[in-house]
Amino acid sequence: MPAGTMYRGREGMWSWVAHRVTGVLIFFFLFVHVLDTSLVRVSPEAYDTVIATYKNPVVNLMEFGLVAAILFHALNGLRIIAVDFWAKGPKMQRTMLWSVVVVWVVLMLGSIYPVLQHTIHQLFGKG
Repeated sequence: MPAGTMYRGREGMWSWVAHRVTGVLIFFFLFVHVLDTSLVRVSPEAYDTVIATYKNPVVNLMEFGLVAAILFHALNGLRIIAVDFWAKGPKMQRTMLWSVVVVWVVLMLGSIYPVLQHTIHQLFGKG
């Protein structure tokens, strides 16, 4: 087997990898979310302390990454459903993948300010 990646730039294989990676990232977010939310039953003060630690630019960038992962995973999941259940799906999968990428980029560009507004204001002194 030649050195380097086995994927050789094939879009379908990279979308498969990205779909699995985003699924795992979303799973880990949900795991942490359940843990920190359940902390409120143990100690409301501890819950408040944990939530306060999340209010920083690094976590805000991670939230933006979470939005990116969820959007890609959802859009690509719809594409996978179309490929599996639409007669023309297999023939159209490359076109649908690039459509997913374009829609994802447009939605991500539209989400920059709403998701990162607190960090933007904090870094550039508007609040």
